[in-house]
Amino acid sequence: MAKLKTTIERRMSVEEQIRQLEKERKQLIQKEKEEERTAKTERLCKRGELLESLLPDAISMTDEQFKAFLESTLLTEYARRKLDGLTAEKESEAQKNEEV
Repeated sequence: MAKLKTTIERRMSVEEQIRQLEKERKQLIQKEKEEERTAKTERLCKRGELLESLLPDAISMTDEQFKAFLESTLLTEYARRKLDGLTAEKESEAQKNEEV
C-alpha cells in the first residue's frame, strides 16, 4: 500500500511540474510576442522618421496620397532591381559571417 501511495505522489508531483512548465512556456511565448511587437514598433517609427526627413512634403499628404506616391515610385522596375541588389548584398554578408 505504501508503494502505491509513493507512486501516486510521484505522479502528482510530475503533473504539477508539467503544469508549471506549461505556464512558463506560455509566459515565454507571450514575452517573445511582446518583444517582436516592440521591435516592429521601433523599426516602423525609425523608418517613418527617416522617410519624413527625406520627404518633408509627405507630411502634409493624406494617407491615400502617400500610398499612391509610394506605389508610383517604389513599385517601379528600377526600385525592384535596387531592392533586389540590397537584399543580395545582405545575404552575401550573412553567408560570409557564417563561414567565419
